[in-house]
Amino acid sequence: MERMTQTTKKNRNCLKIALYQPDIPQNTAAIIRLCACFKTRLDIIEPCGFLLNDKKFKRVSMDYINSCEIKSYINFQEFMKNRNNERIILMTTRAKTKYHNFKFNNNDTILFGRESAGVPKKIHQIVDQKLVIPIQKNTRSLNIVSSVAIVLSEALRQNFNL
Repeated sequence: MERMTQTTKKNRNCLKIALYQPDIPQNTAAIIRLCACFKTRLDIIEPCGFLLNDKKFKRVSMDYINSCEIKSYINFQEFMKNRNNERIILMTTRAKTKYHNFKFNNNDTILFGRESAGVPKKIHQIVDQKLVIPIQKNTRSLNIVSSVAIVLSEALRQNFNL
């Protein structure tokens, strides 16, 4: 399968969102739209629970797939090889540090795990920082799209006054 790369004009910011083996094409499509609207690169770490080049996925992504810089990696090792002293910030329900108490750098990669299982323990051990979005005790988690929107908006606010 050919690697998917969509490139447009140079990004206004250097923040990146990374999805680890996403399961749900509609969520990934909504994150593509979000990243396109904020000129943020999206890294997709495969394998996915769907085909990135599938016509249905491209239809769900609408025209935003052409407005978003997307880079896909065959696995996590390939993703890690392409880091240039950039911090990888993992969003996880198992973290202690709250995202709004953290200082994001303008070249951070914010990593989100699979909708169904998060990321393996070995990735928890590799990342530079782990953050959590605080939610009510009697709830499990937010939808990944909501989580990306919340954290990306904070990182952009801190670095670009948006």
